[in-house]
Amino acid sequence: MNTLDYVVLFGTLLGVAIYGIWRTRGPHDLKRYLRGDGQTRWFVIGLSVMATQASAVTFLSTPGQGYQDGLGFVQNYFGSPFALILIAMVFLPIFRLLKVYTAYEFLGRRFDSKTRLLGAGLFLIQRGLSAGLTIYAPAIVLSTVFGWSLNLTIVCSGLVVIIYTVAGGSEAVTHTQKYQLGVIFAGMAAAFFILLAKLPSALSFGDALTLAGGFGRMHAVDFSLSTHQRYTFWSGMLGGFFLALSYFGTDQSQVQRYLSGASLRESRLGLMFNAVCKIPMQFFILLLGVLIFVFYQFEQPPLVFDQAASNSLAQHLPPEKLRALETNFASAHDEEQHQLQSWLAARHAGDVPGAASALAAAQSAQVRGEAVRKQAGDALAAVDPQTKASETDYVFITFILHYLPHGIIGLLVTAFFAAALSSKAAELNALGSTTTVDFYRHLVKRDADDAHYVRASKWFTALWGVVAIGFALSAHLAENLIQAQNILGSIFYGVVLGLFLVAFFVRSVGGTAVFWAAVVAQALVFVLYYTLSISYLWYNLIGCVLCVGFSLVIQALMGFAPRAPSAPVAS
Repeated sequence: MNTLDYVVLFGTLLGVAIYGIWRTRGPHDLKRYLRGDGQTRWFVIGLSVMATQASAVTFLSTPGQGYQDGLGFVQNYFGSPFALILIAMVFLPIFRLLKVYTAYEFLGRRFDSKTRLLGAGLFLIQRGLSAGLTIYAPAIVLSTVFGWSLNLTIVCSGLVVIIYTVAGGSEAVTHTQKYQLGVIFAGMAAAFFILLAKLPSALSFGDALTLAGGFGRMHAVDFSLSTHQRYTFWSGMLGGFFLALSYFGTDQSQVQRYLSGASLRESRLGLMFNAVCKIPMQFFILLLGVLIFVFYQFEQPPLVFDQAASNSLAQHLPPEKLRALETNFASAHDEEQHQLQSWLAARHAGDVPGAASALAAAQSAQVRGEAVRKQAGDALAAVDPQTKASETDYVFITFILHYLPHGIIGLLVTAFFAAALSSKAAELNALGSTTTVDFYRHLVKRDADDAHYVRASKWFTALWGVVAIGFALSAHLAENLIQAQNILGSIFYGVVLGLFLVAFFVRSVGGTAVFWAAVVAQALVFVLYYTLSISYLWYNLIGCVLCVGFSLVIQALMGFAPRAPSAPVAS
């Protein structure tokens, strides 16, 4: 990075943060600090909901997922539009009618205090850990770009978002997210078009997609019924539906965003904006990764994308062994590139058998190259077990640093941090709100004035920021970042969703039955996760079904009717 990149990076980030503090200056009562001014329009709600979910993990790791496995990851989101429609029809009207600050207040009114605290507690655990990932992802970028210590980078980037989130509350989050998302979209679009321009001149866009398909990267939909297949149409429709329903409908970081709407109609339109745009956005980001894969079939990629891991390999591996790995990798890539040039010539000449033969030879060479890459990874693990490369997380940033012009590099790095700031701010705001409303005000100090609760919320927000930084410092991820974030959500979200579905739709179940049902269901989900080998998306469905089913059984065994609900339920 040069001076221009630094100006773009720090100028944009500081400008957005200062704007957020300035825009929300002045005193705040509790309602405005936790829910904003209540005048937010649908388009801003839609962008805020999207920015909260689309963290730096999305834009940093998802292109690497596309590079590695192709478009299949998009199936994760197939159930999202249907979930958002159900939330707009059922969840949202009741939340607004009750004028709750948090979703878990509804559980307290519908059931009892212990069920409210259980739902809020599960949220705090899951979202508190997830907040650590949203710091960890951009810290990888900054440490790679500047060569800084990863731990120092985590601490500094975490402190930046803590400051302006504590200062401005929910309103600061909403007002800054729309500009942060603009920076993100501009950066990703610039990367996409520059990437297209850098593909070989003889390779058309159609050729690139055909080539990607030949290497299995365009297989977007898999109708397999196997539960061991990680991404399928069915896991996306069912597991993805329950994941989205629980995330958008019960996660306070999202609920807080759309409760700020000026009216029920504005909030619903904001959710529908995401129902329409979410899958195309994820498809575009994955397609960017697929095209990077095509690009690297004509330009030799590094043996190890993670520069720190590559340096460690050079330090610990005998020079002759490292040279042998590099020579074999380069040889396999040269052969692949030669065969792809033959494939392209045969394709343009209409020589179908020749094109098929050349493509098969290129595929064979690519497999040899990947085998060498695996040998390098195994060698690294053997000589330096503390260094673990998550290759897919470094693919996009490596491409950016090596092939994009200055200025655009700064814009893309800024986009990663804008995404991290927007998502992290929403998470901290929700964690502070939930701790204040569902625990502190409910259990510790019931009769204080608004000023006291605003101060308490600021302190709790800052405390959760410190917790998230601590988790990021100790994180050791076996999965790539986007998968790790979804796995974490899938373990907890299903049970929390079960609490809400019983609350909304099952009048006969009371607080004691659903509380113990949720406790048992969550314990079983943990056991199943560590004993079964199935796609993590299924745990959303499993956790939800177990919670609802156990609540019905326990209520029947208790043999008496629950108290009448004090909150509305869906009819």
